[in-house]
Amino acid sequence: MTLRAGDDMSEAGTILVGRSTGRTPKPEVLTLRLANRHGLVAGATGTGKTVTLQVLAEGFSNAGVPVFAADIKGDLSGLAAAGEAKPHFVKRAEELGIPYEPDRFPTVFWDLFGEQGHPIRCTVTEMGPLLLARLLELNDIQEGVLNIAFRVADENQWPLIDLKDLRALLAFLSENAKELSATYGNVASASIGAIQRALLVLENQGAAQFLGEPALNLSDFMRTDREGRGFVNILAADKLMQRPRLYASFLLWMLSELFEQLPEVGDLDKPKLVFFFDEAHLLFNDAPKALLDAVEQVVRLIRSKGVGVYFVTQNPLDVPETVLGQLGNRVQHALRAFTPRDQRAVRAAAETFRQNPGFDVAKAITELAVGEALVSFLEAKGTPSMVERALIAPPQGRVGPLTPAERAALIQQSPYRGKYDEAVDNESAYEMLAKRKDLDSAPAEAAAQTEGGLSGMLGGWLGGLLGGEAAQADTAKGKGRGRRPPPSLAEQVLGNAARSMARKVGTEVGNAILRNVLGGLTKR
Repeated sequence: MTLRAGDDMSEAGTILVGRSTGRTPKPEVLTLRLANRHGLVAGATGTGKTVTLQVLAEGFSNAGVPVFAADIKGDLSGLAAAGEAKPHFVKRAEELGIPYEPDRFPTVFWDLFGEQGHPIRCTVTEMGPLLLARLLELNDIQEGVLNIAFRVADENQWPLIDLKDLRALLAFLSENAKELSATYGNVASASIGAIQRALLVLENQGAAQFLGEPALNLSDFMRTDREGRGFVNILAADKLMQRPRLYASFLLWMLSELFEQLPEVGDLDKPKLVFFFDEAHLLFNDAPKALLDAVEQVVRLIRSKGVGVYFVTQNPLDVPETVLGQLGNRVQHALRAFTPRDQRAVRAAAETFRQNPGFDVAKAITELAVGEALVSFLEAKGTPSMVERALIAPPQGRVGPLTPAERAALIQQSPYRGKYDEAVDNESAYEMLAKRKDLDSAPAEAAAQTEGGLSGMLGGWLGGLLGGEAAQADTAKGKGRGRRPPPSLAEQVLGNAARSMARKVGTEVGNAILRNVLGGLTKR
């Protein structure tokens, strides 16, 4: 919920997230002007993280801020339908001092596989060698060869759009490995083979649908409806979660593209877009240092582009410290502490907050009920507030997924219907390399036809005409290597010309011989 001017609970330009339950209860709000300083929503499974994410998304939408969120279980799709005045929602609203008002929010559904929303595609070039190497699980040597492939494509202006372009480029590298190695370093055939096998696995998993055109225009994520509310872009991620590397690579690609495309805007009154990374630990698991550095840099710098990034995960320790330090707005749901390892994790999570002398933060983390959380948001000067124990506000949209029929109806009404639904295959590296191969082989084929073809045909036809029965006899005796296939149209034309020339030559030679013979007889 967004608190507007005239609300007696808080000033305008904030999102009501909950209400603290300490000695002096107060509304716990996220200041829109500081929402681009990023945030974290953490907690064990079943403690209310998804509901908190929904409350934040609704608040941003009401404030005119577009949202992008991955929907792991399908529950977030309920944002598109009005909620129900269930008794516990009404009671929670009363505890916060606000009326419960069900509402629905403008929503667009997306799906990398095109099954539960509009397809999302990017080109191989946009993905880049770093993310693609992680997606293909390549080692350092194989990643080096992949970088060479991208460099060769760039220098020759061969667009890399989809997987067949990359396969064609790898075949070109394999055929010209010796020449390319002299310029770029060793291009080992074993590494090329490993990349080709990885591409086959990727294609078999259905991820090839993500690489192609029409590529996503990221400005389509940043729209508002007629009422000025931001669209909530929901990515169907239930199937995508079975391919964690694809999921992480896609989200990081999108964040990187936003960073590259958006202009510097500094601190705005509200963000231009807010990004939610659900199951954020998948982004960092087994990630190479170069990738972690890229994530840290993008998270640190994208704030100035007006984009807020919020990680949703089970434990704050799932996020590297260099990234965690950039997350100023925190909501911590309950964590379980049944083992010594769990207890250490709870203590570490408690230490990430600005401590409150009024209660034991580590103990409170293990005692939080569902729908209750520890919260700390950035204050006016950009410093984190003291951690408070709070009740989370009830969402206004439906809690739970849409039915397939409801989702299908909304997709049909989408402003992007027909724009991304059909794949397009434009001319790119695959077609260009095929043409190059044809051009390279044309001179050799022409030479072969000239030496063994045209000359052979003329010689054969002349020999047949002038040699007569002898040539036929040789063929009959088996001196040839087999029967000649039927002549083509071009051969027939050349044959007719050769026979005409042979007849003319034969006539002139015959006349000359006859004159010589008759002249000799006359002299006698």
